[in-house]
Amino acid sequence: MKNFDPLESVLGRVDDLDQVNLGILVTRLARERRLLNTVFNSLREGILVIDSEGTLLYANVSAISLLGFKPKDIGTTSLWKAVPDLARTIRLDAAGHLAEATGISREAELTYPESRLVRIYLVPFDEDVHGQQLPRYAVIVSDITLEKTRTQQQIEDERVRSLIQLSAGVAHELGNPLNSLNIHLQLMRRQIQRMEESALRSKVEYSLEICRNEIGRLDSIISHFLEAVRPRPPDFRDLDLVAVLEESLEFLGPELEGSGVSVDVELRAAVPPVQGDRDQVKQVFFNILKNARQAMNRGGVIRVRALVDDEYVNVQIGDTGSGISDEDLPRVFQPYFTTKDGGHGLGMMICERIMRDHGGRIGIDSRRGVGTIVTLQFPQKHRRVRLLEADA
Repeated sequence: MKNFDPLESVLGRVDDLDQVNLGILVTRLARERRLLNTVFNSLREGILVIDSEGTLLYANVSAISLLGFKPKDIGTTSLWKAVPDLARTIRLDAAGHLAEATGISREAELTYPESRLVRIYLVPFDEDVHGQQLPRYAVIVSDITLEKTRTQQQIEDERVRSLIQLSAGVAHELGNPLNSLNIHLQLMRRQIQRMEESALRSKVEYSLEICRNEIGRLDSIISHFLEAVRPRPPDFRDLDLVAVLEESLEFLGPELEGSGVSVDVELRAAVPPVQGDRDQVKQVFFNILKNARQAMNRGGVIRVRALVDDEYVNVQIGDTGSGISDEDLPRVFQPYFTTKDGGHGLGMMICERIMRDHGGRIGIDSRRGVGTIVTLQFPQKHRRVRLLEADA
């Protein structure tokens, strides 16, 4: 049964209309055309009509924007130009009709005018042109970049959560035998100390010390790992960043002096207090200063600057070390990425997490063979209060 089309019934009697009614009909058709164009152009999805060659017969504003066409391309340019893979994946018969009569759906990656993922849905229909039925296709184009990104992120987050839970359990269980080994090594050391001085005793003591050092290193790796995967919330208190920084430098003083590294500290203005967890912020300073020292083989300078603006306290820690390559720089905050022999690759990830928990940010600028500058941005106390009020 053929669908009833009121417009077709009116057009069928057009020869019977006088000039006045014909003008009314033309005005009505123009109004309806403007309405349809307004509706189509307000849609976020791209709407197109193409022929069997892929030539654009119609395209709304979203379609032109998504696919990188221009209005002048309508009637002259093929959809296959924007999505060449689509032409290869659909099946047309000799007459240009779609093999899947009910329509097809495809996903494609576009590189122009920008990189994005789209879902394309084609629905076939026939258009009567001078008594001839010509194949046409209505095409709906949806931008699914954000949808895909979110889905992939959710899958990745779930995978990481499962891996972290498993790893945390394994790390926790490893702590018990390590403690047991450490206790027995201490007992062995006491027994060895009762032995007479000899070459054998010296050799055993040397081996024992290696075992103790290795157990200590494993214990440190496990502690850092558990700190990374099971972080505790910050205990916010008024915090003097300069005092915490001085404590960190004092703690590392002997190591810096032994390596011939000098420290240059410059405070351009009085540094206001911030809200922070003293232990966690000290850990950030310690990790970055330690990295700066290790980036310089012998000698070199660590420069510390504190800059204050209306909203933030910015602490910059720079070194004159080997620097970080452009390829490695984006990976610095990834877990287990390290360029140091014996490094566990968790320090910078922990620093980023602590800064994020404090409402701040961490950034790195580096040039190979020149050095690295790490910038820590702490929100001032009054700004953090405003942020907390807004969250509430």
